[in-house]
Formats: sequence, structure tokens, C-alpha cells
Amino acid sequence: MTASPSPEPAAPSPPPAHRGVSINTAFPEPGLLELPWDMPLEDWPEQVLAAYPRGISRHVVRFARVGEKVVAVKETTQYYARREYGLLRKLQRMTTPSVVPDSVVTDRYSPDGELLPAALVTEHLSFSLPYRTIFEQVPSPGTIDRLVDALASLIVQLHLSGFYWGDVSLSNTLFRRDAGEFAAYLVDAETGELHPQLTRGQREYDIELARTNVAGEVMDLLAGEHMQQRLAQAGVDPASVDPFAVSERLVDTYTGLWDELTATEIFPVGDRWRVQARVQRLNDLGFDVEEASMDADESGQVYLRPRVVEPGHHARRLLHLTGLNTQENQARRILTDIDQFGHALYPGLPEDLTAQLWMREIFVPIMAAVPAGLRRKREPAQMIHEVLEHRWFMSEKAGKDVPTQDAVQDYVQSYLTERPDEKDVF
Repeated sequence: MTASPSPEPAAPSPPPAHRGVSINTAFPEPGLLELPWDMPLEDWPEQVLAAYPRGISRHVVRFARVGEKVVAVKETTQYYARREYGLLRKLQRMTTPSVVPDSVVTDRYSPDGELLPAALVTEHLSFSLPYRTIFEQVPSPGTIDRLVDALASLIVQLHLSGFYWGDVSLSNTLFRRDAGEFAAYLVDAETGELHPQLTRGQREYDIELARTNVAGEVMDLLAGEHMQQRLAQAGVDPASVDPFAVSERLVDTYTGLWDELTATEIFPVGDRWRVQARVQRLNDLGFDVEEASMDADESGQVYLRPRVVEPGHHARRLLHLTGLNTQENQARRILTDIDQFGHALYPGLPEDLTAQLWMREIFVPIMAAVPAGLRRKREPAQMIHEVLEHRWFMSEKAGKDVPTQDAVQDYVQSYLTERPDEKDVF
């Protein structure tokens, strides 16, 4: 009997057609193509990820290394990715504090042909921290107040730019150290809208949302046993922190700053000194007056109203004098030291020359005294501020002026060495 022939093996199924990914970017970087876009973001392998702290987000977010930089990748819909990318680019052109948009990634398919969500890619903001990470370190008693003050200032700047946030919260904000304060940056612009000018109703709705969200976030923060221990270490009784008082402080700070920047001031025509006084008050708050209106009526009353105010008064001045790019309070502190340095050693010397001598005799020696392996712990300007503060405390304790070199050596040994890195990995 002849054996029947064995059936031929079935032909393998053809592999799914190759599908390429589409990347629209403002900063062409070949490394973007090497990321595993054919995998859901939550499944990305550890070798492409950067161990950065992540805030709370409704989306899947991961940090990845691309060439020499680190980027944040957020999965969302194609519509919202493109929309948020466009909003962030406009905010950047307006020099509003926000993360830098890098690219939008679409046409993502898994190996079996499943369409994956689009992704928005933004540059990681160096030396920035989510608010929860700040509290993971031992916070100082006034940390919560300084964070909400920074958030209030950010909201004012956004509203002056015509930006309605729509989801104001600590979670949607990153913070950088700024001398003894914090500087806040917008992270999530998904619900935002950009208008020529906001109505009072839009501003008030944003602030009411901020009041609610911040109170809830502080409640959540205080509910954790670990966080209660951190606050206790800082000398703060968690039971003494009122989340509603914290959110009310945000509203009060916002209202006071907004009124100072935008309110119409009325005075007799003879009180011309009040014009310069108003400008000086705004400078002290860190704002320059780019444009103002002055109208006089028949009774001799003058109506003065700033029309365009620009944040960064001290930072721009320091940048012009030294080339240092800093936060506003860091600039204010460094300018004070330059002024004191000039009065003590070079009285009568023009400010620009005094600043250059300060760079040579103070800034450069301080940075040279910090070991390279420790420079990732603080931004240079923040490090300078902390050394100057350390020098002041040492001098007060010693009852005499302590040389800067002695102060920086003690600062490195007794303080900086123990601090966590804030540039990269946490």
C-alpha cells in the first residue's frame, strides 16, 4: 500500500507591511528615530529611559535619552499632541516660563499592525523638580508657601500673555530653585487656550480652579505617612498645615501681583514723581514696563496704567553685565553681591567693569573650587547664591569676614556633598 504523501506545511503568514513613524520636530535629532516607537510607552525598556522623577499625570509619561539631551515623552491623541505642541511653541516665542516643545510623533504602529497613540516630546527642564520631589527631600518650614507663591507668579505671567491654562495645579508645574525661592514653569498645556487678552471671567475661573486643585493636592500630600515624617523633620507639624489657607494664599498672592502690574493709578498732575515710583515698584517685583498709558483730564488728574510689563528685570540686567543666564531672584542676589564687591574694593568703577572683575575674582574661583562630580547638584547661579549665603553665616558666626575661598570649601564639604543630584538622576 502506497503511503499517502504528507501534507505540505502551510505557507507562513506574510509579515505586516512595514509602517514608518512620522516625526514633526523643531530640533531634528537622528536619535529620535532610534526610540522604540513601535511599543506602547509603558512597555519601553529600561535601557532607553532616564531615571527622572515624574509628577502625577493623566497620561503615560516617560523620560528618555536622545543624543546629548533628555526628553519627556507623553502619549496622547494626535489632535491634542499637535495642539499642545503649537501652544508651547507660541509660549516659547513669548518667553513665557514653560517646557520647550521638541516634536510630535504620529503613525506609530506595533509589529502586528496596531495603531498606537501619538506622542508629544518636550525637552527635560534641567534642574527642575516636581513639587512632590521637593518634599521627598527634607523641606524647610516655608516650602509650601514658596511653592504657591511661585505658582501664583507663573499664573500672572501666563494671564498677561493671554494664556488661559484651564488646569492650574502644582502637578502641572515644574519648579527650579531660585535663590531662597522657587521659579515655576508650565508643563502641561493640553487644556490651554491663547487669546489676545483674557477676560476677567477667564482669569477668575482659572484662579478658582487653582484654589480647588492646590487645596486637594496639599490634602493628598499631608495624607501620606512618609510625607508627615518629612515635614516633622523640617520642624513642621502636619496638623498645623491648613490646605485651604495654602490655596487662599495662592489667590491672595495672585490678586496682589496682578493689581500692582495692571491697576490704573490716579494722582494730581503735579505728583510726577509717582510715575517713577510706580516703575521702581514694578522693577522691585522683577518686571520692566515696556509700555504705559498716561492720560490727563480737565481737572488735572493723571491716569497711569502699565499696558505691557515684561518679567525678568534683574535677570536681563545681570545677563547684560556678566553673560550669566539666571532666575530672577538669583540675579537679584548676585547683583547685590556685585554692588557690595564694587563698593568695598573698586569704588567709583563703572558697573560693567565691576561686574567683570566680580566674575574673575568671585564667580570663576567659586566654580573652580567645586569638584566636577558635584556640579550636577545645583545650577551654577544657585550654587553661587548658596556659597554667598554660606559665607554670610560663617562670617556672622566668626564675628569677622570669612574669605570666599574658605566659605566655598566649607560649603562643598559640609553641605553640597550631601545634596542629591538635581540635574539628572534622582
